[in-house]
Amino acid sequence: MDEVLIVTGGSRGIGAATARLAGRSGYVVCVNYLKNKAAAMQIVDEIKANGGSALAVGADISQEEEVMKMFRTVDKSLGKISALVNNAGILERQMRIENMDAARLNRVFLTNITGSFLCAREAVKRMSTKNGGNGGAIVNVSSAAARLGSAGEYVDYAASKGAIDTFTKGLAQEVAEEGIRVNAVRPGLIDTDIHASGGEPGRLERLKASIPLKRGGSPEEVARAIMWLLSSESSYTTGSLLEVSGGR
Repeated sequence: MDEVLIVTGGSRGIGAATARLAGRSGYVVCVNYLKNKAAAMQIVDEIKANGGSALAVGADISQEEEVMKMFRTVDKSLGKISALVNNAGILERQMRIENMDAARLNRVFLTNITGSFLCAREAVKRMSTKNGGNGGAIVNVSSAAARLGSAGEYVDYAASKGAIDTFTKGLAQEVAEEGIRVNAVRPGLIDTDIHASGGEPGRLERLKASIPLKRGGSPEEVARAIMWLLSSESSYTTGSLLEVSGGR
């Protein structure tokens, strides 16, 4: 039976690279997107062109009903999931904390924290052997920012990823006896358009000298780490935070 994977935020960056690689690895992939349906459909078409199976599903993961609807769509169209990549995340323009308002904080925390919790909740309902499932794997996409802090840029984003680290550890212990492994990757400076979202498209170029490997990473390099954590090759790994940060 084919393994079914949901990748949140799967239309761009690390999510898109993960969806592509998963499709080539034999997973049936749900490519979740927020607004850019065309980009998500392009990923789906690429997977299908390579002989795989995929479906694009739009959902704002910060909204509980939309998360539940997405999982119901996957249940009906693809079958019971066996893997989840909690990749969707946002950051806002660089600023110091004295300029951050509650609306900004709520936007970041709702997507980055609450959204990951909601998706994991629905996945556990379906995957847990306690609930009649067959087990599975969850990979949360955290960030090296969780330990670096992102001072003067986006401490709110860094704090949200710190919450994901804690969530990964706790959930892994909670469901370990129910056939579910839970891990996280912590990417460093990766060449995606998230830096433009923060107002500095050239951020990677500015900071690459601070990376021991002296370069930014690619989305594909992070995707390969995610796929290892999803696979049976990491069968004795749970509650782990895997650094993919070039040594930074």
